[in-house]
Amino acid sequence: MTTKTTFVAATLAGSLAAALGMVASAAATPAAPQPNMDKCYGVSLAGQNDCAAGAGTTCAGTSKVNYDARAWKYVAKGTCETIKTPKGMGHLKAM
Repeated sequence: MTTKTTFVAATLAGSLAAALGMVASAAATPAAPQPNMDKCYGVSLAGQNDCAAGAGTTCAGTSKVNYDARAWKYVAKGTCETIKTPKGMGHLKAM
């Protein structure tokens, strides 16, 4: 490879890495507040939480376990504690 080709390849690789980093960081933020919705813990499937989760996760969409009691998902106000999962009912606070 010539110096110019090496430089172009390195620049493109750096740009791609930066773009992927921005996409990943945008996806790992809490979901926007939802009026008339409650944060319900323990009801989301793996990768479908709106935020908060256990070790090794960063935020929205990063839960690794179904029905993690530390991960929440927005649900219609007043319905959280009526949602039944294989691990029990939904909670308004992290367990």
